[in-house]
Amino acid sequence: MSPASRRSRAPTRARKEKQTAELPAKIDSTPLPGSPKPHPALGVGLAALGRWGPEDEARTKATIGRAYERGFRWFDTAEVYGNGRSERLLGEVLLRTTQNGRDSFVATKVSWEHLRPAQVRASLINSLERLGRASVDLYLVHAPDPHVPLRETMGALEALWKEGKVAALGVSNFSTEELEEAAKGLTEARIVVNQVQYNLFDRDEADPVREYCRQHGILLEAYTPLARGLLHGRYLDGKKPSAEVRRFAHRIFESDRLPRILERARRLRDLAKEENVPLASIALHWLRRNGAAPILGMSRPEQVDSNLAAWAIRPSDAVLDRADAIARGDRA
Repeated sequence: MSPASRRSRAPTRARKEKQTAELPAKIDSTPLPGSPKPHPALGVGLAALGRWGPEDEARTKATIGRAYERGFRWFDTAEVYGNGRSERLLGEVLLRTTQNGRDSFVATKVSWEHLRPAQVRASLINSLERLGRASVDLYLVHAPDPHVPLRETMGALEALWKEGKVAALGVSNFSTEELEEAAKGLTEARIVVNQVQYNLFDRDEADPVREYCRQHGILLEAYTPLARGLLHGRYLDGKKPSAEVRRFAHRIFESDRLPRILERARRLRDLAKEENVPLASIALHWLRRNGAAPILGMSRPEQVDSNLAAWAIRPSDAVLDRADAIARGDRA
C-alpha cells in the first residue's frame, strides 16, 4: 500500500470528531425518592417559546430524535406548551424509538389554570393521550394558583399517583412557603422535584429554596440554565435578543440591567477561553455543583451536539468559583 493510500485510510481529526459526535453521550442519573426510575442529570426542555408552525414542528421532531440518539432520556414538556402540541410531538418521536420510549424519563405539567381536582385528572388524561403513554415518570404543578388551595391540588395528584398514572410528583416555581403548604396535602406521596428558573445570572427563585430542598430531599431542576443562549455566547458581539426572548427572559434582558449582564458575560467568556473550555460547560457545571439538574432548551439538532460537548467537560472548582464571582459582579 502506498503512503498516499495509507493517508487516505487514516482517520482524519474531523472524521474522528464526527464519529465521536455520533456516539451516545454518558449522562448519569440520581435516585428519585419513591420513583422506580432514577432522574437523569441533564434534560431536554420542549417549551420552544411557543413556535409551533409546520417547519418548527419538523425541526422539533428532528431535535428530539437527535437528542434521544445521543443519549438524552429526560424530556420535559407541559400541557401549555403549544396547547398540547409539544406533548404530541414528543410522544410521536418516542413511540418510533427502539423501545417505544419506555427507557425515557418523561415529565409533563398541569397548567396553573387547571388545579381544581377534577381539572387535574382531566389534564393528566389528556396529556397521556397526546404522549401515547399509560403513565408519566414525573408530573409537576406548573405554577401555583392563589385562588385554588394547594391541599386540594396535591390531594388530586396523590390519587393519580396511587393509581399508577404518575410515578413521582413535583412542582414548579414554588417558594418555600408554597412547598410547605403543598406537602400538607399529601399523606403517602411526597414532593421530589421543584423546577425553577436558575442560572449564573438569575438566582432569585432558586437561592431562597435551595437549602429547604436539600434538607427535604427535593431535587432542583433548573430551566433557562444558559440564560436563553447568553451563556452559550449569544448576544455578546452585538446581536440583539428578539422581542420573544425578551418576553420570556425579561429579568435578564431588562434594558437597565442588560448592559451590566453583557459585561459580566463577556468576562465569563474570557475566563472560558483562558481555561480552554466552552462557556456553556462553566454554566452547566456551576448548576450541577449547586445541586441542580439543568433542562436545556434546544430547537435545532445541531444544538444537541454542542450542548453535550459542553456537558462532557467539567471545569475545576477554582474556575467555577471564579465564574460565580464574576456573575455576581465581584471585581477581586
